[in-house]
Amino acid sequence: MATDKTYNGWKNFETWNVVLWLTNDYPLSNIMHGYRTYPNPYASLRHDVAESFGFVQTKDGVSLWDRDLDIPRINETIRES
Repeated sequence: MATDKTYNGWKNFETWNVVLWLTNDYPLSNIMHGYRTYPNPYASLRHDVAESFGFVQTKDGVSLWDRDLDIPRINETIRES
């Protein structure tokens, strides 16, 4: 029997948590929508929110630069927002 190693349908907790904050924090969600057409939306978004607001991790402590993040899936989520 195969064991599901995902977290709420996401690759891992870190990816789920970053997407949770991006999509459920109203001001951040509004900012995220402006990045839909960027070639690398997540990379641009995280750089800009770090530079502009000092936001470098979620309120749960997950770094926006965590090496375990599923960036292609986050980009997909941003493009579909």
